[in-house]
Amino acid sequence: MTKKDDFDLMLFLPYLLNQAAEECSVSFQQHYKDKYNMLRTEWRVLFHLGYYGDMTAREICNRSKLHKTKVSRAVASLQKRRFLTREKLPHDRRSEVLKLSPAGVAAYRDLRESALSYDQDVTKDFSKPEVDALRQALLKLARL
Repeated sequence: MTKKDDFDLMLFLPYLLNQAAEECSVSFQQHYKDKYNMLRTEWRVLFHLGYYGDMTAREICNRSKLHKTKVSRAVASLQKRRFLTREKLPHDRRSEVLKLSPAGVAAYRDLRESALSYDQDVTKDFSKPEVDALRQALLKLARL
């Protein structure tokens, strides 16, 4: 196939970021899928609750940039498997605070160790300044 213009898809930043994110995400998926049979959204909800503490589904949506339907399905699945509990807020009966159960805390701690190890493995071919620069650039792009 011949190149028709000077646009290089492989260097187009949104495409490149998506490819890198998907590669990392699919590789890490083995850890939470094999051991806990979780989907990507489920582990993200679990990690938000493990890292930030009790939250509403809306707060998880805002922080994770996940659609409310996906978060709702993940919450239902995690609750069914007893990784989290829901408690109505007294001042707003339409909202619920989500809390990790003891099983959820244990799964979070276990997967957190896997995540730390995976993160080291992903960055093993980079120097510390390269890793620091990459993290700073991604934080800036993500507006965090």
